[in-house]
Amino acid sequence: MRHVRIPAQRVARTARESTVPSRRLGDKARWYLPAALTADVLGAAVPVGLVFDAAQQDRPLFCAAGAAVAWVGVQALRRRYATRALGESRGVLPVVHDWLILIGVLAVARAALDESTPRLAALGSLLPALLITVACHKLTYRHLSAARREAQAVSRVLVVGEPGAADEVTAHLAARTDHPYVVVGVVPVGAGPLTGGIPVAARLGDEMPEAPDGDADSVMAAVHSHHADLVLVVPGTRISGERLRRVAWALHDAGLELAVFPGLVEVSVKRLETLSAGGLAVLRVAPPVRGGVQPVLKSVFDRAGAGLGLLVLAPVFLGVVAAIRLGSAGPAFYRQRRIGRHGVPFVMWKFRTMVVDADRRKADLAGANENDGLMFKMRRDPRVTRVGRLLRRTSLDELPQLLNVLTGHMSLVGPRPPLPEEVAQYDQVELRRLAVRPGMTGLWQISGRSDLSWDETIQLDLQYVDNWSFTSDVDVMGRTFRAVVDGRGAY
Repeated sequence: MRHVRIPAQRVARTARESTVPSRRLGDKARWYLPAALTADVLGAAVPVGLVFDAAQQDRPLFCAAGAAVAWVGVQALRRRYATRALGESRGVLPVVHDWLILIGVLAVARAALDESTPRLAALGSLLPALLITVACHKLTYRHLSAARREAQAVSRVLVVGEPGAADEVTAHLAARTDHPYVVVGVVPVGAGPLTGGIPVAARLGDEMPEAPDGDADSVMAAVHSHHADLVLVVPGTRISGERLRRVAWALHDAGLELAVFPGLVEVSVKRLETLSAGGLAVLRVAPPVRGGVQPVLKSVFDRAGAGLGLLVLAPVFLGVVAAIRLGSAGPAFYRQRRIGRHGVPFVMWKFRTMVVDADRRKADLAGANENDGLMFKMRRDPRVTRVGRLLRRTSLDELPQLLNVLTGHMSLVGPRPPLPEEVAQYDQVELRRLAVRPGMTGLWQISGRSDLSWDETIQLDLQYVDNWSFTSDVDVMGRTFRAVVDGRGAY
C-alpha cells in the first residue's frame, strides 16, 4: 500500500461521517429496482412485439411477454437485482454475457414452439434489450457514485487490526470513493498510536484475554456504539486463529457481517479462488495472464484495429495536419522518446500541439507543475497552441500512435507510455508498469486522465498489469469513447 496518500479533505470527511446516523447498503435509492425491472421488461417486450407483429407472427403479444419474462428471469438467476448489485459498476461485458444466455434460452423456446419469424429479425428484436439495460446501469451507477461522494448508500465499517495495518487499510479506503465502505471506527489490537484520524472505538490487548469472550464483547460494544454494518479484520500476529474465530462467532450470532482483508491490493476477484485445506480457509491467487491465447488475440486485435483506424481516419489526418500547419509554424507531427515494455525505448508519434521550442521551455515552467508526482502537467500550459488545445480536448493528438501500435511498440490498451526521465526515478513498484506494452488508452484514460494524482495513476496502471485480460481490453475500449466525448482531465 505504498502508493496511498489521503487528501486532507477526505480524512476530515471520514471523521465527520463517523457521527452521522447509520446508513446501510439497503439505503440505495428506492427507484433503482423499479427502474431496472421497467427497463428490462420494456426493452425486451416492446421491440419483440413490434418485430413479430410486423412479421405477421400469430402470437406477437405472447412472444413479447415471453421475451420479457426470459430476460428478467436470466438476470434474476444471476442476481442482478440483488441489493448489493443494483447500481454497482459491472461494465458492458457482464450484460453481454447475460444477453447471450437470453439468446440461448429463447433459441430453445423457438425450436420447442416451432416459431417461424426470420432468425435475423428475431435476433435484431433482442438488441434493444441489451442497449437499454446497459443505459439503465450507467444511469444508476452515475447516481450511486454521486451519492457515495456525499456519504450516502454506504456501509459503515469498523476496522479491527494492529495499529499500523489498520491505518493502512483505513487510508486505502479513504483515498477512493468507488466502493461502499466508510470507516467509522477502529479497534486497534495492541499498543500504538493511530494516525488516520478515525475514532478509536475500543482497544484489544496484545494477547487473547483470560475471559474467552473478552475480545468479542469489546468488538460488539464498538459495533453498537458506532452503528457499524460490517467488521473488517486485518489479520496479524496479534489477531488470528482462535482469537479471530471467537470474534467471528460473536458477530455471526448477532447477524453481523465479518470481512477479512488478506493483504492483497488491486487484485481482481476473477483471479481469486477460495479453497479448504485441512479445515483451513485458503485464498488461491491465480498468476496474471502472460501467455496463451489471450495475448495472441490482443496482438491480432491491436494490429488489425490500428491498420483499420489508419485507413478509415486518413481524411481526419489530412485535416488535422492542415490545421496545425496553418495555426503555427513548424511540423505537423511530434516525435518523442518514450519507454516501452521491459524498459525498451521507442519513438512515439503525436500531432504537434505545442510551439516548436516547447521542450526547451519546459525547465522554465518546472515550478508551475500541477502534478504531484513525476509527470509534468499544467492546466493552462502557455506552450500549447490554439489548435493544440482543441486536439488535446478531443484526444485527436493521440491518433498518430496508431503507427506505434501497428509496429508493435504500443498497444491499443495499456499503461501510459512514460518518459525516460520519469523511468529513471522509478522504484521497484513503479517499474512493474513496464511489464506490458504501453497503450493509447487505458484505465487512466477513462478515470480522469490529467486530473489523477501520481499515486492514482500508478495504482490504475498496476491494476491493469496484474489483472489484464482480453475482455477487459474490450471493455476499456468501449468506455474510452465516453471519456473522449466527456473530455474531463484532457489538457
